[in-house]
Amino acid sequence: MNILITQGRLMDASQQLDQVQDLYISAGKIVGMGAAPQGFQPDQTLDAEGKWVLPGLVDLCARLREPGSEYKATLLSELRAAMAGGVTSLACPPDTDPVLDEPGLVEMLKHRAKSHALAHVYPLGAVTRQLEGHLLTEMFALTAAGCVGFSQADTAIVDTQVLWRAFEYAATFGYTLFMRAEDPYLAKNGVAHDGEVASRLGLKGIPAAAESIALQTMLRIAQATGAKLHIARVSTAESVELIRQAKQTGMAVTADVSIQHLHLTDMDIGFFDSMVHLKPPVRTQRDRDALRAGLLDGTLDAICSDHTPVDDDAKALPFAESHPGASALELLLPLTLKWSAQAKLAPLQALAKVTQIPARILGVNAGTLQTGATADVVIYDPEMEWRVDGRALLSQGKNTPFVNHSLTGKVTATITQGNLVFQQETLALA
Repeated sequence: MNILITQGRLMDASQQLDQVQDLYISAGKIVGMGAAPQGFQPDQTLDAEGKWVLPGLVDLCARLREPGSEYKATLLSELRAAMAGGVTSLACPPDTDPVLDEPGLVEMLKHRAKSHALAHVYPLGAVTRQLEGHLLTEMFALTAAGCVGFSQADTAIVDTQVLWRAFEYAATFGYTLFMRAEDPYLAKNGVAHDGEVASRLGLKGIPAAAESIALQTMLRIAQATGAKLHIARVSTAESVELIRQAKQTGMAVTADVSIQHLHLTDMDIGFFDSMVHLKPPVRTQRDRDALRAGLLDGTLDAICSDHTPVDDDAKALPFAESHPGASALELLLPLTLKWSAQAKLAPLQALAKVTQIPARILGVNAGTLQTGATADVVIYDPEMEWRVDGRALLSQGKNTPFVNHSLTGKVTATITQGNLVFQQETLALA
């Protein structure tokens, strides 16, 4: 199919492009911008006047809940949510049921995702079997099956000898380890940041040191082994400083922060609002400010949704018993641009943190509007005002801390592989 997008403001950080031009799509590829390619005849024309035309977003962490937790969400429901949020490529962590520690499971997930022809799904394989932290998986076989990296999700490897061997294995083959830093003993049974709010509410706290202590160990092992390390979902000021120091020494470490942690603090827990029960927990304003500063100076490379759909019953429990997580695929883009406006950061620079940079971290061809690239394109209305309604989210998980928050800017159309799969006007999905 030939698609012509007219009069949109094309914004692509990979080319430092910010111009009003037409965009031409044919046979699933971007074939030109500005002047029409010779012989091009559109089958469909989309008027993007007054709107932004962007590369599809690339998300470093989105739980799709398949296999094993279909009562929370299905692969189809979450891929539809991704389309509504303009997320056309995403990495999913291995904490499914069963765990993504066997090539057959990875191949099955890739096949099912491909059959829906929506977002590109890039699985992260488990570092250890069953995420138990004892035996390493066959990373080579998992890579051949389609894994783009390896992760322990939210489960720590307590045995540092196993951790060392995992880093050595990854370094040997050039694999990237996507690790969240948390000491399991310091964090044990914790549900909120260990501070004034948790004390006042009587909630078991997780100290900031639980993250920084584990992070120091990972950074030291990465330095010694030469492994490519990506620190996932940083949440504390001290961690930002440790990563900054590591980068200054020349270490090839990257890091991301979730969109929730860019906007929320532990004060947002209010009177036990379980929607703000997240993992890692939201922390103090000082931590949030440090995360924002880290993004601005390049210490933190990317922003992820940390999309974690949870069923209603599990969120309706008392805070300490509720399940952590937030549905965020549909909010990632407007919340990223809200942060950039608050930080007085040019939109193009902010967009790089959810397109070009995460694509580079994953090692995938995505997040660009360059001629010849796969036509994963988003049309975004920067002036559309709307109020977040959990019931209206396409994700099966209706859990978000931003319910009833007013946002400006919304995805109006998403194209993947040259096919129009989402239009806001009709809420039509392929």
